[in-house]
Amino acid sequence: MKNWSIDSLQETWYLVSKLHQGQKYGGDEEGQQIEYINHIGSVVFEIIQSFEHDKTMNADFSLTCALLHDTIEDTQITYDKIRDLFGVQVANAVNALSKDSTIKDKALQMENRICNLYAPPYYWTLERKTEYHKESILIYDALKEGNTYLASRLKEKIDNYKQFF
Repeated sequence: MKNWSIDSLQETWYLVSKLHQGQKYGGDEEGQQIEYINHIGSVVFEIIQSFEHDKTMNADFSLTCALLHDTIEDTQITYDKIRDLFGVQVANAVNALSKDSTIKDKALQMENRICNLYAPPYYWTLERKTEYHKESILIYDALKEGNTYLASRLKEKIDNYKQFF
C-alpha cells in the first residue's frame, strides 16, 4: 500500500535537483562525468524496491530522506532549513546520513551504501577501491540487523564490488 504523497515527493525532487545542479561524479570510463542527481535517483529506487520486502517501512519518511540524503554535505542547504521545510525527524536523519555512521534508521544508511557500490570512478586507484570495499563491510556488519532485505542487497553489492579490484 502506497503511503506517500506524489506531490510532496515531486516538490522535494525539484528542490534536490536545484541544489545539486551542476554537480557530477566520475563514471567508470575515463573522462566520463555523470550528473549527481543520478545517484540520488538510485538511492530512491532502492528505497522503492525495499517496500516490497518490508511493509513496516515509513515510505514518505524513507523517500524524503533518500532524496535529501547528501544535501547537507554537498550543497548550501543547512540542517535548520531542512528542519523548517520537512520537520525535525527528516532533518535529523539527513544530518545523520551526512555526518554520522551511527544513524538510528539503519535501512537508510544501507540504502546509501548500496548505491555507492556501483562501478567506482575510473580514476580511483586499486588502494582506494579496496579501502572502500573494507568500509562497506564495516557498514554491513554494523547495520545488517536493521533490515533483512537491505542487508542482503548490500551484501550482494559488496561481493560484486570485488570485480573492480
